Amino acid sequence: MSRTRRRFRGPLAATVVAAATALVLAACSSGDSGSSSDKTKGSADDPVKIGVVGSDGDQWKVFTDLAEKQGIHVKLVDFSDYQQPNPATTSGELDLNQFQHILFLADYNNNTGGDLVPVGSTAIYPLALYSKQYKSVDAIPAGSQIAIPNDGTNQARALGVLASAGLVTLKDGTPSLSAAPADVDTSKSKVKVTPVAANQTGRSLGDKSVAGAVINNDYIKDTGLKSSEALAQDDPDSDAAKPYINIWATRAKDKDNAVYAKLVKIAQSSEVEKALQANSDGTAVIVHETPANLQKYLTDVEGQLKQG
Repeated sequence: MSRTRRRFRGPLAATVVAAATALVLAACSSGDSGSSSDKTKGSADDPVKIGVVGSDGDQWKVFTDLAEKQGIHVKLVDFSDYQQPNPATTSGELDLNQFQHILFLADYNNNTGGDLVPVGSTAIYPLALYSKQYKSVDAIPAGSQIAIPNDGTNQARALGVLASAGLVTLKDGTPSLSAAPADVDTSKSKVKVTPVAANQTGRSLGDKSVAGAVINNDYIKDTGLKSSEALAQDDPDSDAAKPYINIWATRAKDKDNAVYAKLVKIAQSSEVEKALQANSDGTAVIVHETPANLQKYLTDVEGQLKQG
């Protein structure tokens, strides 16, 4: 998921980025295929509300400025953790959100009966292990405590990182997309894992009893660490990384909204992606996938999760 230095705010504490400019799609002809609702969404009276986790990332200023120039009014709604934007999108409080990968969305849909779908891609961000006490995986003592995110999808991914690093061993037959602490073979593992809220993994490094933490990129800067200091991470270029493509998501009924498609195109412009890459400390692997492919990936991952 995307990253930035974060000031933690309460739910729906919004950063509003809106401007009184021309009505959206004013240049479209009367024969445009967009629906009538498409032609009002994004106006000054009806801005597109986008849920994000960290609106102060440099890419968002570039994005909203470009949207304004194209006549689309945007309101960024900043959340303090990952559990809030999807329910707000489902309820209609938000129009879009951009904070999660496909696996996170699949887990949300399966658990809630939601019908959110991806309508654009951004990037894959490696998930990595950090420590303030040790400079390498080998230096971490046996029996040490490692903090990992406690939400199901990032937890499974974090366990995969630790397994690849040789710090934990997962029981035979453990599904990679839904691994949990109970799947760790403690008798064969070097460290113990402690699930905590994703926005607390980095802060846990202040506790001397915590040898390391698997930290989402959103929260790395809060620790004072740099991405280059990661001790281990997963491979964003592998086929296994597809479930971790970060996406734009909306309700299924709005998946063909012309204004939303235009915003995704703006987000995939060189100007925005350059700022996104800089904000990621060079770790983002940019992904341009069609909505149809992303929706297929989502369906596949939802199916895998249901099978356990």
